[in-house]
Amino acid sequence: MLYRIGRLFVIKSKFEAFLVIFGLANGAVERGLHYLSLYPGIGGKLLFLLCPIAVFMAGGRILDSLDAGL
Repeated sequence: MLYRIGRLFVIKSKFEAFLVIFGLANGAVERGLHYLSLYPGIGGKLLFLLCPIAVFMAGGRILDSLDAGL
């Protein structure tokens, strides 16, 4: 039973990977906007810039792991 539930959390196709990356990107932009309101000025802008960079790295890793499995 745990195996069947665990299969729901496995990314099997590129479409699912892109959906996960889209969700990560939305969360990163929301966090970045929060940083901009907390830290006005250059500090908030730098933190905002770092949030999408983390999504780019995670997205690349997700897509690479899908290609390696084939």
